[in-house]
Amino acid sequence: MKRYGLIGYPLHHSFSENYFMNKFRNEKVDAVYNNFPIKTIAEFPDLIKKYPDLNGLNVTHPYKASIINYMDDIDNAALKANAVNVIHITRKGSKRTLKGFNTDTDGFVLSLKPLIDNSITKALVLGTGGASRAVQAGLERLGIDCSVVSRNKIKADLGYADLTGEFITDYRLIINATPLGMYPDTTSAPDIPYESLGKGCILFDLVYNPPESLFLKRGKERACTIKNGMEMLHIQAEKTWEIWTSCFSGGT
Repeated sequence: MKRYGLIGYPLHHSFSENYFMNKFRNEKVDAVYNNFPIKTIAEFPDLIKKYPDLNGLNVTHPYKASIINYMDDIDNAALKANAVNVIHITRKGSKRTLKGFNTDTDGFVLSLKPLIDNSITKALVLGTGGASRAVQAGLERLGIDCSVVSRNKIKADLGYADLTGEFITDYRLIINATPLGMYPDTTSAPDIPYESLGKGCILFDLVYNPPESLFLKRGKERACTIKNGMEMLHIQAEKTWEIWTSCFSGGT
């Protein structure tokens, strides 16, 4: 039996374990999927040693960027985003190779595309972590300029204090790439002037649990188009499955 799993912290919001266990059953794959809530990325090497049957991992907040230091190789999408959310582990004798991939960018692009047209030329991206980097890479692929917002302005183009009502009306696409509003912290939302949003604005939230975050609720109250991260998650999970398929077909 082969083992797969998810690393991050915390993990009580995640759907991945149920998703992949159902996938294994439906595809008749002899495999198991576990959540590994590690409190620091420094625990990762011990995790790999503890489970020699690990063949692949998903990576979630807050380790999508820091995990790169532990990879032997990364694909072009991960290189572009400077973030990894999928790991494929191969073994030949005593040699172990970890390759990092990024499927978040594909998931984001394919989920966002139906909502936009050529009139959307720029976007605000809230957050600077690994998920934000995948979003930025996706927007670049779509030909959309973006400005990144952070509580720590040193890390970004803008601070939240810069987002005045007048300023934000220039942006019709706003993406929440922070964990704000994610279960169980459902009463939080990015600090933006929601009262200045309107019907022509699109709010996209990478958070999928709850299905309608406070960020999206506030946008909905202003007649914005809203979308959560569930479809993006499903798309990236299917891309993960494609990457891991080589393991199922007899890879070691």
